[in-house]
Amino acid sequence: MSATATPAEPGNPSDPDPSADVTEREETPPRRSRLRSAVVGVAVVVVLALVATTVFTVVTLRRPLPEHDGSQQVPGLTSAVEVRRDAQDVPQVYADTSEDLFRAQGYLQAQDRFFEMDYRRHVTAGRLAELVGDVPAAIEADKVTRTFGWRRVAEQEWNLISDESRAYLQAYAQGVNAYLENRDPEELGVEYTVLGARVDVAEPEPWDPVDSLAWLKAMAWDLRGNYDSELDRALAYSTLGETDLVDELFPAYDESGNRPVLRNRDLANERPATSGTEGQDAADTASEAELTSALTGRATGEVGGGEAATEALGTAVDSARTALDAVPVLVGRGDAAGSNSWVVSGEHTASGEPMLANDPHLELSAPGIWSQVGLHCNEVSAECPFDVAGFSFAGFPGVVIGHNGDLAWGLTNMGADVTDFFIERVRGDTWLKDAAAEQWEQLDTRTETIRVAGGTPVDLTVRSTEHGPIVSDVLDVGDVVGSPTREGTEFGEYAVALQWTALQPGRTADAVFAFDTAQDADDIRAAAAQFEVPAQSIVFATTDGHIGYQAPGRIPVRSTVKGPVPSDGTWPRPGWDPRYDWQGWVDGDDMPRALDPEEGFVVAANQAVLRDGSGPYLADDWDYGYRSERIRTLLSDQIAAGRPFTAQDMNRIQNDDWSPFAEALVPALLDIDVDDSFGAAGQELLADWDYRMDADSPAAAYFAAVWRNLLQEAFWDDLPPSMRPDGGSQWLMVVRSMLDRSEDTFWDDRTTANVVESRDEILTRALISARRDLTVELSKEPSDWDWGTLHTLRLEHPVLGGSDVPSLVRDLVNPDPVKMPGGSSIVNATGWDAGTGSFAVTTGPSMRMVVDMADLDASTWVTVTGVSGHPASKHYDDQLDEWAAGTTFDWPFSREAVEESAKTRATLVP
Repeated sequence: MSATATPAEPGNPSDPDPSADVTEREETPPRRSRLRSAVVGVAVVVVLALVATTVFTVVTLRRPLPEHDGSQQVPGLTSAVEVRRDAQDVPQVYADTSEDLFRAQGYLQAQDRFFEMDYRRHVTAGRLAELVGDVPAAIEADKVTRTFGWRRVAEQEWNLISDESRAYLQAYAQGVNAYLENRDPEELGVEYTVLGARVDVAEPEPWDPVDSLAWLKAMAWDLRGNYDSELDRALAYSTLGETDLVDELFPAYDESGNRPVLRNRDLANERPATSGTEGQDAADTASEAELTSALTGRATGEVGGGEAATEALGTAVDSARTALDAVPVLVGRGDAAGSNSWVVSGEHTASGEPMLANDPHLELSAPGIWSQVGLHCNEVSAECPFDVAGFSFAGFPGVVIGHNGDLAWGLTNMGADVTDFFIERVRGDTWLKDAAAEQWEQLDTRTETIRVAGGTPVDLTVRSTEHGPIVSDVLDVGDVVGSPTREGTEFGEYAVALQWTALQPGRTADAVFAFDTAQDADDIRAAAAQFEVPAQSIVFATTDGHIGYQAPGRIPVRSTVKGPVPSDGTWPRPGWDPRYDWQGWVDGDDMPRALDPEEGFVVAANQAVLRDGSGPYLADDWDYGYRSERIRTLLSDQIAAGRPFTAQDMNRIQNDDWSPFAEALVPALLDIDVDDSFGAAGQELLADWDYRMDADSPAAAYFAAVWRNLLQEAFWDDLPPSMRPDGGSQWLMVVRSMLDRSEDTFWDDRTTANVVESRDEILTRALISARRDLTVELSKEPSDWDWGTLHTLRLEHPVLGGSDVPSLVRDLVNPDPVKMPGGSSIVNATGWDAGTGSFAVTTGPSMRMVVDMADLDASTWVTVTGVSGHPASKHYDDQLDEWAAGTTFDWPFSREAVEESAKTRATLVP
């Protein structure tokens, strides 16, 4: 390959057809545990032989390690670039031009993390099987990703973004390819050596700018809004059979009492935003009644299908869930995949200038998702405007979260509802667009070919309606048939289509570079208008003393349809009724924003942005705000005490492990009379507990076990396995309200015949079974229990870290496990999934940063692992212990501070 050649621009007439090109790009691993096992399991004998030798250890492991000092030639540079690395090996890059900055960033990230980059582009292009071979989980992931068409959308975005962004992406790709030139795969990552024992590992393709754009789709997918809740409502009904019971499991946010991000008087919008959804009110129709029948069991009208239709639709919805779950988790999902961010004005800080804190809660793996970097123009000007440092994604140029010399910004998932599932009626190669008019339209159909390393190619037919791709049958889970008929019109099978804002080409790439150079609230607002997906809450602070909030994103406008089928996006929608179609996008000027609110701080932690009706309709399914309310309480208490904030105070709040679950449940648990002394020994731990989920706390361990068992006793008999409670904020809301209803339906155990259980019986079961479980899992003596032993973080490599991989390989690529405090819906949000029965950490603060606008060099940061993606590097996980302990590192920014902290110095030359 040629590293000096400029990567071909997408859309160039000399390039292959983009739609065909989708089937020819590389891909990587999906569903982690299944894929890891399959990828390496076949090669166990070979790999064991390799790792048992000194040659493998000394040569193979260290072969990919790059040089980080001295002079290095990088074809494509126009002038020399200086690189300084500190004790954590974080590169600070200095160049004369913007393009040279990004060429250098591409070169350095390829040095440190090319396999991670290659893995990501395989996943996003639906070409995973090309990398790992004939592995069913990889082929399933490819099918779903191809059905979405992430790569196809990214190709279209190339023609939408600005000339400057295209130049930056091209320069980044040139830098990556400069590092790839004349290097064998084994020189780029030890992963290629291990994979080579399973399949023929080809020389990696040159990096293409669209590889970077496609990564934004994976980020948007994992951070989408209420997709899970929308499907869960339909699945819950399939078991419960009553909409009132379904509604009980999805309580309204306003009932929580936790405050939204903004109050109405804080809004800085020049004109009132529209309230709620828009569109006409209309009477019920037969088409609406059909969906209502399927979802609620009320068979009305001549199109109603009763039990047969309900079963068919339930199968379609479940098939959609199965398909979509096959997509690899690259960023993070679930209740704890959110974030904390807040900003405090200078009137409340020791420095007299604003301070900003951010810690995104995402999937935790080795290497971590973030790549720290500083990008500095030697002379900041209109031609070279970058002087920024923060957290980037390996594979995408620029800084995603961080600060420049004028402004700092943080991101949290806003949780806006940007996906809707449409229940479609499909007959042959047509779909029912309008039941009232009996209007059928042609499906959009295309064929994708999935190439399989060492196996037979797989042809995939992708069908789409105007709402989006049909996802319910992508994995060939079986035909969904048995639908009703109406005289003169034969209705076809049920199918589920996904409409998602990220499948519309957008300009999010432009927004990243706009954030990097923003100076004030107006610049943030302009950047937010381009930051279309994923919809993120932005908090910001400036060196001239301002703080603020901005909501960005492409948010659909939904019609208000009168009738029993909700039209607000909380339930699947009838694809055959045009009144339910999206009506456009919320105007960017209507998106909520605030500047210098009178409280003196802003907290955005995935809770509702505004109270209902006070702005544009964004969503009904939010995080229930327990983290945000705890942060607000800690900030307000310190302000009331007259103690100004320091960076250490901000970090202390980020590591707060007080549990709102304990506050809500422990009083009720202590009221239970446990008869036997053995069972009561655990309960006694709760009597004087401070509700903190400390790693060394026996009470925290016991309470977590009670919570897990309580959810199992109350809900596992009522819900399908895929809906088992994960234990997050939604379930705290549900159980908290049930405590006031001792005879609530969910307290009853359906598996016990002729017996109706009450609240106290279920609480007693949970208390006693938790005591017994921890006796087995930890010790007979409750005083020996500790939360950290149960709540352990075991970082795993996305491909080589699974349990079926040889232990010597696992020991190399997986950092040592660490005991963790915190938990789900706690400020220190080390999430765990109660539905699995395990307390293991699944998501958490992927990084922590605190920015002091008075002295940017006094800012602090840490990431979960380290800068390097090479397991043999000392910087692979050298930040893990500090991260786990809640401490951070100095974050030098000025040239003087960077030079003072530098441990290695390199010069990249043309």
